[in-house]
Amino acid sequence: MKTINVIVERGNDNTFSAYMDCDTFDSGIALMGYGNTVEATKKDFYAAYEEAKQILKDKGQQVPEWKFEFRYDVSSFLDIYQGVLSKSGLEKITGIHQKQLWHYYSGRSKPKPQTVTKIQSSIYQFAEGLKKIQLVEQ
Repeated sequence: MKTINVIVERGNDNTFSAYMDCDTFDSGIALMGYGNTVEATKKDFYAAYEEAKQILKDKGQQVPEWKFEFRYDVSSFLDIYQGVLSKSGLEKITGIHQKQLWHYYSGRSKPKPQTVTKIQSSIYQFAEGLKKIQLVEQ
């Protein structure tokens, strides 16, 4: 089963899109998904995949079985975790002021590449710390 990278990002109209990383496929199929949230966008993307598979099947062509790996822009990441990670908490984790995180979340501004790297590495470091926690029964 081939793994296909899918990019999820917020557009200027505040909606999200998901599209295949063109470097990862060679079948001639290009899938897209759209929605008002990241989850709705992913659902639409999977529906497009199922529709494409059915079209190929109806034509008697080989149907690819793909695994999708989603990659998110910062705005999409913040949308996914907005109910779990507060902007205040993310400020503590990343060192980026919450007001700036709100700008990234809303799509008002886009982070520079080094800021994206800083956010990602900070989140990974935080997750590694969580994985090391061991709770005991009392």
